[in-house]
Amino acid sequence: MLSGFKDFIMRGNVIELAVAVVVGSAFAAVVDTIVSNVITPLLNAAGGAQVDGLGFRIISGNDSTYVDLAAIINALIVFLLTAAVVYFVLVGPMNRMTERINRTKAVEEEVISEEVATLREIRDLLAQRRPDPSL
Repeated sequence: MLSGFKDFIMRGNVIELAVAVVVGSAFAAVVDTIVSNVITPLLNAAGGAQVDGLGFRIISGNDSTYVDLAAIINALIVFLLTAAVVYFVLVGPMNRMTERINRTKAVEEEVISEEVATLREIRDLLAQRRPDPSL
């Protein structure tokens, strides 16, 4: 059981996963800061000068009932930008690299199968040249 865990840790997938989590969370913080300081003011400006932002109060005059639509839009934008960057920076290149490795392996397998086919042809030709042992 411990050897299986050791194999799992040594495979490298755990390291890649840890790096992806760290990079993703760091990038999410950057995107959140940019969206909060650039996009939110723009969204709040869409509400007008007399409004607290892009949102509404369920009960007039009660600040605790304010529904902040700009914050919801911000969260969606942060999620989409973070997912896009993680995909295009980490997942996409990894998939292309894996595809290249698989193509290389397929070419090697084709070479091996061609060699095997040639050896089989030689074997068959040699078998045809031998006299029939049953005679």
